[in-house]
Amino acid sequence: MQKEQTFKPGSGWVMLTVLALMIVGIVLAFRNAVESPIALAAGIALSVLASLLMIGFFIIEPNNARVMVLFGTYKGTVKENGFFWANPFFSRKLISLRARNFNSERIKVNDRIGNPVEIASVIVWQVKETAKALFEVDDFKAYVILQSEAAVRSLAGKYSYDDFGDEHDKITLRGGGQVINDELEKELVERLELAGIHVIEARISHLAYAPEIAGAMLQRQQASAIVAARTKIVDGAVGMVEMALQRLAEKEVVHLDNDRKAAMVSNLMVVLCSEKSTTPIVNAGA
Repeated sequence: MQKEQTFKPGSGWVMLTVLALMIVGIVLAFRNAVESPIALAAGIALSVLASLLMIGFFIIEPNNARVMVLFGTYKGTVKENGFFWANPFFSRKLISLRARNFNSERIKVNDRIGNPVEIASVIVWQVKETAKALFEVDDFKAYVILQSEAAVRSLAGKYSYDDFGDEHDKITLRGGGQVINDELEKELVERLELAGIHVIEARISHLAYAPEIAGAMLQRQQASAIVAARTKIVDGAVGMVEMALQRLAEKEVVHLDNDRKAAMVSNLMVVLCSEKSTTPIVNAGA
């Protein structure tokens, strides 16, 4: 595996001064070319050499780097900003070190229990190891796209979309929050390390059931919510009835036999658990 190493180029300003002196020498040589064949040859030689030297100049802007390759051999990477000069025969490949955003397409995958869901992610990444990015993979940008999709598919297969009251599903895609995002980032770090890519942030940007089951799953969620709400109402009503009977007995407001207690419990449960307002009936008899 190719490892990144630092390359120290020459100063562009020093070589620019040398080139300026050579140009002066070329002008003087061609002025004396008529009188001296040696001056003509020197002028031609200096012109050729100056042309080669000019090819060696390059500039590196902030958050950019140049990968130096000489006849197919990796010589190092220049990350320092400025104006430089290097061997004209070097191949200087420019690569950006800036942070980049990748918003993946919505893809349809199956969650842990087989429900089809639509999911997409947002990934912030940058090139960390230039040598790996250029030499370990064919195209590091395409590699990021493909591996990101593979990581999202793998993540969706590990968790359910929702728990539906299942205590075993402590972490779900919908309710996992930062835990799910951290799991996605961990998966991406492992996959993109080969290409020298640093993952700055990764998170789920879209999550929904696939259209073909969205309606049914919405009804299921509503039913689960209704059952949970009714369960809570019943638990509260039982506690209130129990408290009412206990207080009546303690205060000796009225003595109730078992039949009357059963009737009172039934009436109170109807009043407390009914979805609509109840209409009281006043018994004016004995």
